[in-house]
Amino acid sequence: MSPPPLIEIENAEVFRGDTRVFEALSLRIEQGESTAILGPNGAGKSTLLRLLSRDIYPVVREGSAVRILGRERWEVSALRRRLGLVSYELQMAYPRGVRGLDVVLSGFFASAGLHPHEPPTDAQRARAEAVLRDLGVAHLGDKPIAEMSAGEQRRCLLGRALVHDPEALVLDEPTTSLDLKAAIELVAVVRRLARQGKTLVLVTHHVHEIPPEIGRVVLLARGRVFADGPKREVLRDESLSRLFDVPLSVVERGGFFQVFPRAP
Repeated sequence: MSPPPLIEIENAEVFRGDTRVFEALSLRIEQGESTAILGPNGAGKSTLLRLLSRDIYPVVREGSAVRILGRERWEVSALRRRLGLVSYELQMAYPRGVRGLDVVLSGFFASAGLHPHEPPTDAQRARAEAVLRDLGVAHLGDKPIAEMSAGEQRRCLLGRALVHDPEALVLDEPTTSLDLKAAIELVAVVRRLARQGKTLVLVTHHVHEIPPEIGRVVLLARGRVFADGPKREVLRDESLSRLFDVPLSVVERGGFFQVFPRAP
């Protein structure tokens, strides 16, 4: 029997306040199928992430469903052990005095920091230390995040997502605010995780963030799937020019893609 899809969205209608973001969104991502979801600001990417994290829910109607790993109903902390989320928004939620090790440990509690009434166990602490070592940032364990670079903070947040060894990593524009060196280093870590078998769901508006290990790209525009398919078939001049409403040329080198303004 084949495993259930990682993500299965059927005919979902989703609102943010009084604004309808998705009218009839359908999207299916299999386990092991690393996928990039690419779109401009306002396409619905943030709403999709909130839908996956169960911060918001679709309108209840016949023929509509949102399933993660085959289930519609999740206790949120249990879900977050199965899908590891990395986002700039989550990074900014942490008090500036929190140490790197505590950022990673907070992944066990689905919180932004630790609470005195719920101290981590020795086993949890050992796991968090091992994750920091594996990410090459064991030296950040005792360092407050206020004293870290943006790249170091993001590496600790990645460790937070990995403490449960989740089925997939959901990466929300992972290189936001990073300088070039930190961005390249983070992408290298993400590539290594993908080669080790971790499924990636990358949500971004930056074509250059998509690593070679991601083979499928979904283009999202105005709350609808604009295009969906193998990366080399989707990341083309015409489709990206229409998506971003500006003439673009696409160049591939070493499995990475980049876009440039098309000469008139």
